[in-house]
Amino acid sequence: MEAMLVDCVRNSLSHFVYKNAIFMCERLCAEFPSEVNLQLLATSYLQNNQAYNAYHLLKGTQMAQSRYLFALSCYQMDLLNEAESALCPLNEPGAEIPNGAAGHYLLGLIYKYTDRRKNAAQQFKQSLTLDPLLWAAYEELCILGAAEEPSAVFGEAAALSIQKQYMQQLPSSLGLNTYNDERNTTSVKNTSSEDYSPRQSKHTQGHGLKDISGNFHSHGLNGGVSNMSFYNTPSPVAAQCLHCLLCYTFSAKDGLANLSLTISSESVFNVSGLACYLTTYIWRTLSGMAPPPLFRNFQPAVPNQNSLTTDNSPKSTVNSTIQAPAPRRKFVDEGKLRKISGRLFSDSGPRRSSRLSADSGANTNASVATVSGNGNNTSKHLGGSKLGSLGLRSVTLRKGNSWANENMDEGVRGESFDDSRPNTASTTGSMASSDAKSCDQEDEIMSQKITIGISEILSLLRTLGEGCRLSYMYKCQEALDTFMNLPHKHYNTGWVLSQVGKAYFELIDYLEAEKAFRQARQASPYSLEGMDIYSTVLYHLKEDMKLSYLAQELISTDRLAPQSWCAMGNCYSLQKDHETALKNFLRAVQLNPRFAYAHTLCGHEYATLEDFENGMKSYQNALRVDTRHYNAWYGLGMIYLRQEKLEFSEHHFRMAFLINPSSSVIMSYLGTALHALKRSEEALEIMEQAILADRKNPLPMYQKANILVCLERLDEALEVLEELKEYAPSESSVYALMGRIYKRRNMHDKAMLHFGLALDMKPPATDVAAIKAAMEKLHVPDEIDESP
Repeated sequence: MEAMLVDCVRNSLSHFVYKNAIFMCERLCAEFPSEVNLQLLATSYLQNNQAYNAYHLLKGTQMAQSRYLFALSCYQMDLLNEAESALCPLNEPGAEIPNGAAGHYLLGLIYKYTDRRKNAAQQFKQSLTLDPLLWAAYEELCILGAAEEPSAVFGEAAALSIQKQYMQQLPSSLGLNTYNDERNTTSVKNTSSEDYSPRQSKHTQGHGLKDISGNFHSHGLNGGVSNMSFYNTPSPVAAQCLHCLLCYTFSAKDGLANLSLTISSESVFNVSGLACYLTTYIWRTLSGMAPPPLFRNFQPAVPNQNSLTTDNSPKSTVNSTIQAPAPRRKFVDEGKLRKISGRLFSDSGPRRSSRLSADSGANTNASVATVSGNGNNTSKHLGGSKLGSLGLRSVTLRKGNSWANENMDEGVRGESFDDSRPNTASTTGSMASSDAKSCDQEDEIMSQKITIGISEILSLLRTLGEGCRLSYMYKCQEALDTFMNLPHKHYNTGWVLSQVGKAYFELIDYLEAEKAFRQARQASPYSLEGMDIYSTVLYHLKEDMKLSYLAQELISTDRLAPQSWCAMGNCYSLQKDHETALKNFLRAVQLNPRFAYAHTLCGHEYATLEDFENGMKSYQNALRVDTRHYNAWYGLGMIYLRQEKLEFSEHHFRMAFLINPSSSVIMSYLGTALHALKRSEEALEIMEQAILADRKNPLPMYQKANILVCLERLDEALEVLEELKEYAPSESSVYALMGRIYKRRNMHDKAMLHFGLALDMKPPATDVAAIKAAMEKLHVPDEIDESP
C-alpha cells in the first residue's frame, strides 16, 4: 500500500496535479508516518507554492533532504538566517551540505542576499565542481563578477566529472531498458500460452521472489515509466532470492539450472557484475570446470554411472557436475526434496510441490513434475513474475517444442529428449558468449555516445558562458561577437536574443537593441526575460505606442511578474505621469523585493519628483539586492550632484565606473563632478575616454567643450562643437554654447545667429529663459554664461 501511494503521489507531481498529490500524500503520512514521507509531502507543498506549509511541516527535522527542503521553504519566505542554519547547523560545523550541488547553490544565494559575496562565490564554484551542468550557478558567478574563464569551468575536468556520473548510471539504465524490451517482447510471444492472474503472483512469491516481483508488479500496475527510478536500486534481498533459486535448481539435478541462468542473465537482473558472473557460471559449467565460488552452499553431485549408455556414449553434456537424468521414477526422492525445500525456502511458507506430493502419497511421478517444471505447474509457478514470462521463451529447444512439453511423454519421446541435450548445451554456450559480447559492444557504443554528447554540451556552454561573462563585465561588443559564433538555432532563442538586446542597450545603440528584443519576442512570445530593459529602450526611443502595446501584452501574460509592471511604469513615465509611474514601479518591488532594477526605477521617479530622500532609499535597496547594479550607484551620484555634494557625487560615479568602465554616460558625469571640484585636467582625461568609448554619444563632447571654455581654450571648444554638430544637428544646447563662445570673442553677429538657431529647435523652458537672457546681454562683454 505504501509503494502504491508513493507512486500515486509521484505521478500526480509529474502531471502537475498538485491538489491530488497533497491529498494522497497526507493519506500516506497518516498511514505510514515517517520523515521520508514528510519530505514527499513538503515537496508537494513547495511545488504548489505553499512554502509556509512545508516550513511548519519540516521544522525540527534532521535528515539531509529534510534540511534542504526546509531551507528552501525558508528562502522562499525570506527567512535567510533560518535557511542558513538548516544547511549549516551551528552545532555541526563540519556537516556536509545536503543535496550536493543544489544545496551549495542555495547556500550561495543566501550568502549573496546577505551581502557575503566572497562566500557566495565559493559556494557557486563548489556547486559547479559537483555538477558542471548547473548553469544557474555560473550565471550567478557572472552577476557577482567572479566568474572564471568558461574554458576552465567547462573544460576537461568537467567532462570527466560528467562522464563519471553517467557511466555510474549506465549499468542500471541499461538493465532497465533491457528489462522493458524483454518484458514487451515476451508478453507478445507468450500471449497464447500464459495468462497473468493474482493467483499466479501468489505462487511466484511462494518461490522466494516476493521482493523482486513486488517491485516490478508495482511498476506494471501503475504503468509509469517515469517513476521506475523509484525501484531501480539493486536489492540485497533480491540477490539473495536469486542465490536461493540457483542453488535450488542445481540441487534438483536437472536441466532447469540452465533455464534459470538464462532467464536471470537476460532479463530481470541485468546488472553488469551479475551478468558477468552468470556468463562465467554457464561457461565453466559447460566446460566441465567447477563453478565460481559465489554459491557457497552448492555441492556438486557425484556423477552417476547410469548417465552412460551401453556403448559408453554420453547422453547429456549440459553439465558434467550435474547428474544426468535417470528414468523418471528414480529422478529424486521425497525426503531429499523436503530437505532442499526446508533449507532454502523456509521463510516463504510451504511449497506447492510439498503440498502436491503430500496429497499424492506414493505417486512419485507427480512430485517429479512439480520439481522439473512439468506442464501447467511450471506456468503457475513462474507465470506471475517476469521470470515466468521469460521462462517459456528461454526453455524452447528445438522444432518449436518446449522442454516441458517433451518431458511429459515417456519412452521414445524421453529418448529423443536425451539425444537433444548436447545440442542444447552448445546452443546455450554460444548464446551466453554472444550475449556477453553484445553487452560489451552495447556498453562501448553507449560510452562513445555519452562522450560525444558531453563534448557537444560543454562546447555549447563554453560559448554561452563566454558571452554571458563578457556581458556582465560590460564588455558588450566582445559579448556580441561571441554570441555571433553560436549556431543559428541557438542564436535565435529568446535568452540569447535578450542578451544581445541588453548588450546593445549598454552600448546606447537603442535601435539595434529594439530590433534584438523584437526578435526575442518573436522567438519566445510569452517569455519575460529582458522585457524590463526592452521597455526602457522604447522609453529612450520615445516609442509611446510600442511601449503601451508591450505593457498591455506583458500584463495580460503575467500580472504577477515585476517585468510587466516595470513596462507599465515606463509607459506612464514617458507620458510625464510620474506619480502613476511610481505606483507601478512600487508594485513591481512588492511582487519581487529581489528585483534590483525595479528599485532603481523607483529611485529615478523619486528623483524626478525631487523627493531625494526616498530616491536615495530606493537606490540603496537596489544595492542591497545587487552590489554590482551600477544604475543605482549612478542614481545616487546624480542626487548628490544635484544637491551639490560633490565629493559624494564623485565617489558614487566612480563606483559605477569601476563596475561598468565602458559606459560613456557614467564617464561624462564623473568628469562633470571632477570639473565642479576644480579638477579640470582629470575631467578632460575622463571626457576623452568617454568620447573614445562612444563617438555617437553627444554628452561627453558637449561637456568637454564646456570644460575647455572654462579653461579659456575657446578655439579648441569651437572645434569640438563643430564636430558635435555632425552627430547631434538638432541639439539646441550645442548652438547655445557656440553663441556664448562667439559672444566671448566679440563676434556678435555669429553669436546672435546661433542663439536664434537654438531657439528655433524648441529647447526646454529653462533653456529658453537662459538663451533670451544671453541675447539681451549680447553687448555686455564681461559676462559669459558658464552654466552647463
